[in-house]
Amino acid sequence: MNVDFDASLIARYGESAPRYTSYPPATQFHGQFGAEDLSRALTGRPAGQAWSLYVHVPFCESVCYYCACNKTITKHHERAEPYVTRVARELQLLSPAIGARPPLDQLHWGGGTPTFLSHDEMRVLMCAIAERFALRPDDTGEYSIEIDPRHAPDATLALLRTLGFNRLSLGVQDFDPAVQRAINREQSFALVRHVAQTARSLGFRSLSVDLIYGLPRQTRDSFARTLERLLEISPDRVSLFNYAHLPQRFKPQRRIDASAIPDGLTKMAILSGTVEALMCAGYVYIGLDHFAKADDELARAQRERTLARNFQGYSTRGHLDVLGVGASAVSRIGDVYSQNAWDLKEYEDLVDQGKLPVRRGFELSADDALRREVINDLLCHMECDVAALEARHALRFATYFSAELAHLESFVQDGLVEVNDQKIVVTPRGQMLVRAICAVFDRYLPVVDRRLFSRVV
Repeated sequence: MNVDFDASLIARYGESAPRYTSYPPATQFHGQFGAEDLSRALTGRPAGQAWSLYVHVPFCESVCYYCACNKTITKHHERAEPYVTRVARELQLLSPAIGARPPLDQLHWGGGTPTFLSHDEMRVLMCAIAERFALRPDDTGEYSIEIDPRHAPDATLALLRTLGFNRLSLGVQDFDPAVQRAINREQSFALVRHVAQTARSLGFRSLSVDLIYGLPRQTRDSFARTLERLLEISPDRVSLFNYAHLPQRFKPQRRIDASAIPDGLTKMAILSGTVEALMCAGYVYIGLDHFAKADDELARAQRERTLARNFQGYSTRGHLDVLGVGASAVSRIGDVYSQNAWDLKEYEDLVDQGKLPVRRGFELSADDALRREVINDLLCHMECDVAALEARHALRFATYFSAELAHLESFVQDGLVEVNDQKIVVTPRGQMLVRAICAVFDRYLPVVDRRLFSRVV
């Protein structure tokens, strides 16, 4: 997929908008949704269908100032064992509704820092999962884990591979020492390279790396050097996130010196240079801030039109329902979203009481489901097949979305989108702004405070 970087259009349309890991966005989840609603959604699924499972491990030894994730900062590793016990208990509570060991096609451990767990705790957690799900024994499942290179010694990587993980996601953000000091995340290039090389020697089949642009003390030249080093590692996937400075929402960001954050022009220069370098190095632009090698499963899924979005970002197995366990984890079962208690103590107390730790959620209406389909198609395929959607939903697109199509007219005039009776197509000029295009179809956004979201670019 080609992309045309136009800084003037990004400046015009690059306002804040959701990332659409769900539609409606999580800002619409509400507390009237409870455990009984989740149970009803689970029991309504056909028996034996495969699952995607997300496990949230909230612990980190130190705080990264930019981080907006749900985490608990502690050096007390003894806190992990009771948490693992409670996640196993949550799986037990879910078991009657999900049935006897359905297949597990996709697994992801996120956080926090999942490798905060001891080796024994990792084994216990994986055994608890295997007790409730049928793991793929032939390495065909997509089993991934987020890794902090500072806490991933060779023995831990070897254990993870033995447990069945075959994909790693490495948090890098930036290799420049001044930037690392400014965000309280110091890790050498040599360390990250060693982790990547060790993972490949152990047979991990995919390596993903996260970068963030817009961090304090970054310059175009410094980030270009970071990218040069990254390309030496040659990850299969690269996620290039825009740092959203929201100290009013995320307390750790208050430790960042706002005066050291690059201005808008510098950020766009960093972005344009990085996009150009990645594509020159053979990476395919997937969408939003994701790139992948042309032979990676993510790129293949896009070509085969099986790509989808969920709370882990782009997914090669988007047809799967997602079950989330652990504090703040989100589930998506058909047209239902469910989120666990965010607060760690509240999560633990609910599980200890033998209750599913659901705190909020959302059940989609027919209109929500239709709009989710349009937004997913635009995000994943850069086009929406209008004719096919009309046939599936028995509606006239131009009538149903008349207001949205009128709103799109300025995007059309600026060459970002092409619209006809058959398709809506995001052009190469518009692909960096696809979130803004999707926002046109978001009926909730006009009444939501946009400061809750990061800027599109």
